[in-house]
Amino acid sequence: MSCCLLEFCRVQELKAVREFLFQNQQNNPSLGDKKTENELAWDDSDWGSWDNPEAKEDGSGTTTGVEEDSAAGSAPWLQDCVVSLSPCSDLMVVAKDHKAVFLSAKWRTDDGGREEMTLAVSWSGTLSTEEGESVSSVICIPLASQKRSSTGRPDWTCIVVGFSSGYVRFYTESGVLLLAQLLNEDPVLRLKCRTYEIPRHPGVTEQHEELSILYPAALVTIDGFSLFQSLRACRNQVARAAAAGSEVVHPPPLAYKKWGLQDMDTIVDHSSVGIMTLCVFDQMKNASILGGFHASVKGSPPAMSQYITVGGGPYTGFYYAIEGSSQPLLSHVALAVASKLTSALFSAASGWLGWKKQSEEEPTQKQKPKVEPATPMAVRFGLPDSRRHGEFICLSPCNTLAGVTDDFGRVTLLDVGRGIAIRMWKGYRDAQLGWVQVSEGRGERESSPSAPLPRRHAQFLVIYAPRRGILEVWGTQQGPRVGAFTVGKHCRLLYAGYRLMGVNSVTSQGWLLHTQQVCLFDPATGVLRTVTVPFHLALSDKKSERAKDMHLLKRLTTLLKSREVEPDILESEAQSVLLDIKHPAVKKQALESLLANKNAPVSCLTNITRVLLASLKGQDPEAVDEGLFQLCSSQLKLLQLYTDIQQLHSTGEATTDTHTEPTEVAGIEEELARVSPTLQRYAELTSGSRPSVSFALDSSDASLPVRSFLSQMECEGEEIRVVPGPNADWTQLGSFLFWGCLTGESPLQKVCNTLQKTGISPQQLLSLLLSVWLHREKEVLKKTEAVRHLHTLLTALSSMKGAVEESWDMQCVSPWWQQVRSACVQSHSSAAALLAAIVAHRAAKANITILAETKFQSEWEAVSLELEQWAVCVRQLEDVLSLQTLLCVPPPQGTPGSATPHCSVKALLEGGRGGIADSVAKWVFRQDLAPERLKDMLQRRGEAESTEQSSQPEQGKGEKSQEDAAFNRAAELLVSVCQRFPDSLSPDLLFAHCCWEYVVQWNKDPEEGRYLSWAVEHLKLVSSPHIQLGISSMMWNTFIVKCFSAAAFLIEKVGKAPKDRLCRRDVGMGDCAMTAFLGSCVQLLQILMEADSGVEEVTPPELCVEEVWGEAEGPASLAELALEQKGVHYPLVQHHYLLASLLHTAMTFSLRVKPLSLFDSKGKNAFFRELSSIQLMPSGDMDPGLVSLRQEFLLRVLTGWVTTQREAVEGPGSGSGDKTWPSLCLDLGLLLQVNPDILRRHLVCELYNQGLDPRAEQVMFEVEDKDVLGSQLLVLTGQRLSYSLLHTQTQTRPAMELLARLPPTLCTWLKAMDPSELGCPSVPLSQTSRLVSRLIEILPENHGQYSLALHLLEAVEDLQRED
Repeated sequence: MSCCLLEFCRVQELKAVREFLFQNQQNNPSLGDKKTENELAWDDSDWGSWDNPEAKEDGSGTTTGVEEDSAAGSAPWLQDCVVSLSPCSDLMVVAKDHKAVFLSAKWRTDDGGREEMTLAVSWSGTLSTEEGESVSSVICIPLASQKRSSTGRPDWTCIVVGFSSGYVRFYTESGVLLLAQLLNEDPVLRLKCRTYEIPRHPGVTEQHEELSILYPAALVTIDGFSLFQSLRACRNQVARAAAAGSEVVHPPPLAYKKWGLQDMDTIVDHSSVGIMTLCVFDQMKNASILGGFHASVKGSPPAMSQYITVGGGPYTGFYYAIEGSSQPLLSHVALAVASKLTSALFSAASGWLGWKKQSEEEPTQKQKPKVEPATPMAVRFGLPDSRRHGEFICLSPCNTLAGVTDDFGRVTLLDVGRGIAIRMWKGYRDAQLGWVQVSEGRGERESSPSAPLPRRHAQFLVIYAPRRGILEVWGTQQGPRVGAFTVGKHCRLLYAGYRLMGVNSVTSQGWLLHTQQVCLFDPATGVLRTVTVPFHLALSDKKSERAKDMHLLKRLTTLLKSREVEPDILESEAQSVLLDIKHPAVKKQALESLLANKNAPVSCLTNITRVLLASLKGQDPEAVDEGLFQLCSSQLKLLQLYTDIQQLHSTGEATTDTHTEPTEVAGIEEELARVSPTLQRYAELTSGSRPSVSFALDSSDASLPVRSFLSQMECEGEEIRVVPGPNADWTQLGSFLFWGCLTGESPLQKVCNTLQKTGISPQQLLSLLLSVWLHREKEVLKKTEAVRHLHTLLTALSSMKGAVEESWDMQCVSPWWQQVRSACVQSHSSAAALLAAIVAHRAAKANITILAETKFQSEWEAVSLELEQWAVCVRQLEDVLSLQTLLCVPPPQGTPGSATPHCSVKALLEGGRGGIADSVAKWVFRQDLAPERLKDMLQRRGEAESTEQSSQPEQGKGEKSQEDAAFNRAAELLVSVCQRFPDSLSPDLLFAHCCWEYVVQWNKDPEEGRYLSWAVEHLKLVSSPHIQLGISSMMWNTFIVKCFSAAAFLIEKVGKAPKDRLCRRDVGMGDCAMTAFLGSCVQLLQILMEADSGVEEVTPPELCVEEVWGEAEGPASLAELALEQKGVHYPLVQHHYLLASLLHTAMTFSLRVKPLSLFDSKGKNAFFRELSSIQLMPSGDMDPGLVSLRQEFLLRVLTGWVTTQREAVEGPGSGSGDKTWPSLCLDLGLLLQVNPDILRRHLVCELYNQGLDPRAEQVMFEVEDKDVLGSQLLVLTGQRLSYSLLHTQTQTRPAMELLARLPPTLCTWLKAMDPSELGCPSVPLSQTSRLVSRLIEILPENHGQYSLALHLLEAVEDLQRED
């Protein structure tokens, strides 16, 4: 509640601004250094360092020594510039000589994520157009929007610049010149603006808007309304000209008044006060002084415009211009009329209005416009002081006061109406001034019994003393200094003194004018800060109790902040302060801050509140504030409750079981024994397995701070209730009330009795108890006796008045027990929820039995809807605990870990019928379980169901590998979960969800081709063709077809297997991943075809759900969606399968092919359509050209495969050993209408070519046309023999002799052979001999080359004998 400096904006790129403005002086810095030396020569280092606490306030922006030193060299540059800030703080202009920089507002996000406003350079350039002129004054005038929806933000801002040549020019925010006018030939000294203000009182004269321009001996005023309209018109005309690309037509000049200021030696600044009307007495006085005894007095006092100037001889001058006098409106329009240049005027006006043709435009000659003479105006009176020279005048917002600085280092406060100095401050050389006007708060005077008084306003003068580096705020007229801040010696105080132009009494209704009054700009840091002053500082201490109360409140705040103060001293000091404060609102604020203090002990707070309440009771009841009295009594009640509970917990008195009967304990023990193994396994997995962070507040011995207790509880009348808040707060409060009882360290019954007396509703106590129980699960599981204490507590709370309704019908659901069930069902703490449900089930059963006995007095066991609900709830919680235990199994090392998902009964019910299978599928993915391993796990389930023997755990113990042991434990848990959910986790559903989970994960990371491959493997394991068909259709449409079509078009465009970069660009995965993807596509389409064939033979499966989970509501399960899918068109699927196979082979063997070109137009059009649609498919015999292309491609595939087989033989790890490719090619050949015999013959030749003779012999049996094959193999045999006899590097003598003995025809034929075509020329002779024997077998004797084959056989046998 004191003055403060608030940062609201930061200026960016200050270094760039400085470098632009001072380019010419960067090479000659001596001038700036000299100035800096003169400024630093003052020994004023300890000025302003008096003991003033306000000077050290937060946000005062005090720069450190290092910053001051580094900024000292750079900061003074701003003192040489002309700076102006728009009152809306959205535009700043910095000008020097002929250059200027415009900085506009931008919003940006800082490092902390908060939005902050910055000023960044939006335009920079040269403003002067005349030679040798420089900028002497700048002002930024925001213009109001004319739109009805406007709320007070400016439409745009006009920058008015005065030059040393006498010109005044008007610019837009982007530096576009709108208007320029020469008003006087002397330099412009100062530009000032006055805008409309709503009159505060009915008698105040309404002021008109005005722009005033001061010259050394003249003052020019321009009416605000006409200026506003002209500037809007200029801006619109410039925009139209820019859009049309035409030249801008020069507008007509502005109308203005020009006064010649007489009787002052020098004038340096001025202020236009506005229109004032004298009272009758002042009018008579002035008439008598000016006209003597016989002066006549007019009936009505004249309205006058008042102007104040400062300078020398006199020091301050007061001028008055009577409104409606003979002063003419000077403008070039009037001169044009006077000189009868009607035609010239008409042509200029027509061009200005936009209907002058371009051809009519005349070249204008560059000449200086004529300057009109000024109307003389004499000074009415002044403040003569021959040696004092005024430097700056600053008018207050209400136009009644003005601050003036002079060359003697004084600041003088003037009364504008009376024309006298009323106050003077010394020691402020080079001071800069500004005003802050503050309105009284709305609620401060409305409590008066009579009609509400008008809101008061206070004026504060802000003085910045740069020599001392401090900013001071003074109350006026004779008020004290209310604030002081150390800010640095190179800042600029920016005070506009006006708001938006273009506002009137009608348009300003309902507007919130967003303007800052005083801004301090620090060039060292680029920060803009505004001064905020609270209204009460204007009230004198003698008259204002509130100011005294605020001082006391500040003292209390300081006392509470100090940590070393003793509790006794704190109590006595705080008590005296609270009793001394008179104002109820401040007293209430003080009490609230005391109760919210973390250091004050509870005894101290209780004593102070009790004393305060006693003092209020001793006063007149009508004078006591009701709100304060209620606060004191309610807080005292809460403090007493806190003390009582704390004492009960600290006594160490143990709980005695008065409510728990032995039969009930036995029943609970029996239930616990049943769920004990799962609980134990769950506890092992959740605790100790991995490190976790714990906080002191979470521990059982941490006490709840009293301020937290008070903030979470509220008292209304006789009732205390808990304030709704976050779960953590409820758990903390519940721990404070009940944890001691649950651990058996506190007297349970006494705690319950104490709470019951306070009037807290049993329902809220039950919520707190369940909150602490469910949120502190790990500690609950460690304390075995806590379950028994929970039963006792639940029974005690149930017996409270208002807990279980007496009129409760047992065939309805009890709201009390429903509350317990709701908490358990929603909780993610599965084990704690199950324990609470078991205990509450027993307690509810006992409650129902008692009620039944009192109502029916029969020996029949009571059957109620309540117990049915409990049985279902307990069963659901057992299922959830089993599932949660499985989900807590940590993933194996090396897999991407993630947070353990938490499930609850509510989440599973809302997740729909597929929610359980979906959770397990996500667990399978996290465990990185291969489909085969999951299948093994589920087979164990079948074995466990068929033979009720627990042989698996023993087998797991016997295994040596730790991984296998972990696998067995996970398998055991999975089997137990599957047994609890026989329908929701049937193998088909689980495999289907796993398939979907893996394809979703692949979609997130397509580089992981293994995910898609495993998804397809999971899909293969689904036994139902209906589910298989639906899932594969959904996979294809949702994830696959887009990438598949992109891959097909890419390979078609490139004409070969594309490189990695192209694959990533077009398909979104690398080349290796794309090959794996296409392989999975082939398998998926194959599954789709097989499922479509099998659908007719099998009836659709019935999707069931367990009885206790029958109420599941939520999205349709995956299996339901799969069964709803449309059937597919088999030929279309086969068509896509064909394309996928071609693409996969092309990528695998890096073959050149345009896959889509292997199909006709019908085939191409059918691709990538909905698989369920009926498309026009290719039929009949294919074009022979296409068939030959297909045949060529398949032959190349076989060649590529044989090459890889050769590599696999030479180096086992280097090639692909897949044996399915030949059969795949033959299948494709049948679908592509290629003769399979040609493919087989080619395969045989290629295998022989690569030296893989045994495999070739196997395939040879399947060839039908043996004659053609024999001719092909004859050539191959000749190539082998030719290589052996003629082309080996070391020809042996026997080989030469054999060559000489051969028949001439054979010899010539061998020489014609080219062994370089052989893939593997050096083959053992035994293999070649076997090949020739096979040749003679398959060639008929009447074959043309049969004799040649016989000669070859002889040659080979001879060669074998020689070896």
